[in-house]
Amino acid sequence: MTASMLFWIAQATPEELADQISLDSAILAETFYFWTVVIMWLIHVGFMAYEGGASRRKNVMSTAMKNILTIAVVTPSFYYVGWYIYGCFQQGWPKDGHASTDGFCGLSAPWSSAMGPNLQDHITGVFFLAFLLFSWTTGSIMSGAVIERIRLSAYLILTAILGSGVWIMDAAWGWSSDGWLVTGFGFHDAIASGVVHGVAGLFAFGVLLNLGPRIGKYAADGAARSFRGHNTHLTLMGLLLIFTGFYGFYAACLVIQSTVFPGWLNIYLSPTTLGAIAWVITIGFAGGFTGGWFASKGDPFWTLSGGLAGVIAVSAGADVYHPSLAYLLAISGGMVAVWSGHFIERKLRVDDAVGAVAVHGVCGFYGVLLVGIFAGGYPTGVNQIESSFGGQLMGIMAFLPLAFLPGYVVSWVLKKFNLLRVPPEVELEGLDMAEFQQDFYPEFERVPEIVIEPDGREVDGAPVLLDAYWQATTNGRAGTPVGTGEERS
Repeated sequence: MTASMLFWIAQATPEELADQISLDSAILAETFYFWTVVIMWLIHVGFMAYEGGASRRKNVMSTAMKNILTIAVVTPSFYYVGWYIYGCFQQGWPKDGHASTDGFCGLSAPWSSAMGPNLQDHITGVFFLAFLLFSWTTGSIMSGAVIERIRLSAYLILTAILGSGVWIMDAAWGWSSDGWLVTGFGFHDAIASGVVHGVAGLFAFGVLLNLGPRIGKYAADGAARSFRGHNTHLTLMGLLLIFTGFYGFYAACLVIQSTVFPGWLNIYLSPTTLGAIAWVITIGFAGGFTGGWFASKGDPFWTLSGGLAGVIAVSAGADVYHPSLAYLLAISGGMVAVWSGHFIERKLRVDDAVGAVAVHGVCGFYGVLLVGIFAGGYPTGVNQIESSFGGQLMGIMAFLPLAFLPGYVVSWVLKKFNLLRVPPEVELEGLDMAEFQQDFYPEFERVPEIVIEPDGREVDGAPVLLDAYWQATTNGRAGTPVGTGEERS
């Protein structure tokens, strides 16, 4: 500390010192959230790599562009619509007007002075950006599930609805200190197990029911085939980038208060620490890897996906779980993801290309339930409402229709107008050639596509895909899983 600063402190009044401390605290908070946003960008780098590696070579650039354009459409729609929903719909429809002086509701309106450069406001901009990055994440969760057959325009419509309408509405209800689920039922989902992951996964499930499986995914008897992704190493690297970005995601879910003990609050304004959630996320990854490895018998994709599922399963209670408990719950989350993923693919015959419904949807809501079982009685929010199994169920019952119905209904309408899915000829050729008229790997010879049959045999994909194509087009239902009875309806 310089001599001039010491002199100023000695001469300053208590009011001036209090103002300086308050300014220092605000600048610290602004800096903190800024860097969480920077780190969270890695999540979207990871999603692009993850999906690009899981796609077949003929669809890689289309998949990458879909992730980039998620940012292009969700950013403005969230600015003009989504943030206003979060600020004004926490207790239902706003009743007290929407002027810029009307509390958080007014401050979240796009015409508010807080929604732009403001020397008096160090928080709104960076806090908004943290939520915007969460919105991108919801779109990216759906993006992986629908790769290789959805129209780009349909995806962008759906991701704008999910990222700037659906998920932020459930955040207003159950992921804010004034949300009606929190103030009325003690709903507790500290790091968004259900609010982000569960809702996005269920929305994607509704879309998949109308989108249908990729051509050739199911054999004549309904058994599931597997498509070999373009680059499994890239997929695994993408997952690790997502894991790295999750530390920023977790940190952005806290409220920093450097002048008040203990210095940190969760999203509900209940006390916690940054160290508490850091314990849980790190132990959660380890437990999820373990559960995924055992349940999948060492499958590389499901082992790493199990790590993500494990963290999602413990995120709802990450601010209060002991590391030993988090480890056990994360192991169970990794196993639940594998089992539910296989059930969705093989029994329900829903073609989720990356297991997003299982990892995010199922494990997201599973994490919400776990809080009711293992953290019941923990006081949540400024009103100190005790969390409970019933309160967690209430949140799930509110989120299920909110998530599923928009995804299903909007995709059903798009399907009826033939705007949801690419033509079967385009799917067979590959979306890259159809959209960009070029091969993005010209220096490498294009090798024959391989399809893995239900019994594990690797076969030349061309005859399998052509046969499935002719059966689908003959029945007028491109992508309908042959052998399920649907093709005869």
